[in-house]
Amino acid sequence: MVKAKANAKTDKQLIVIKRVFTYLSLIAAVLLFVVGGLALWAHNFTDNMVKTELTAQKIYFPEKGSAGFDAETYPDLQQYAGQIVDSPEKAKAYANGYIGRHLEQMADGKVYAEVSTLARQDPANVELQQQKEALFQGQTLRGILLTSGYGFGTVGQIAGIAAYLAFTGGVLLLGVAALLHAHHRVSRR
Repeated sequence: MVKAKANAKTDKQLIVIKRVFTYLSLIAAVLLFVVGGLALWAHNFTDNMVKTELTAQKIYFPEKGSAGFDAETYPDLQQYAGQIVDSPEKAKAYANGYIGRHLEQMADGKVYAEVSTLARQDPANVELQQQKEALFQGQTLRGILLTSGYGFGTVGQIAGIAAYLAFTGGVLLLGVAALLHAHHRVSRR
């Protein structure tokens, strides 16, 4: 009699445990679907925003074989020749590979902060003032392409991966919940 009561108590505890895990699996699946939906929205938003904004700037890689875009100096950029900068990868390539190389050739490789300091010390030096202005514009454009184009776009791509993983996790948890529920129904018979 005592053993039968212990078994009945254990059976009831198992039923409660299965129900709790079933409900927890369902709740976690719903949460993952919500997170996946938000991540997918973020991916689509950033992908669209980056493509729209970069395209609106009408920044093109020079045509293949054009002056200042020879294959020897820019071998890694030839694949983009004549194309518009409209993706995170192209924004990074243009910023680092094209603008970055031009900036390195100016002012003996000095950056804007260094040239600006020199220009303040010698305000009558026209060449230094021109270098300061060109470096400021080049480094600003490069920075904008890297942060807004490449950085923001990369975050959007990561959000797309997160959405896929969240949806996959949600489906798996729904499967777990279904199996627990089916096992509970079979074990009640």
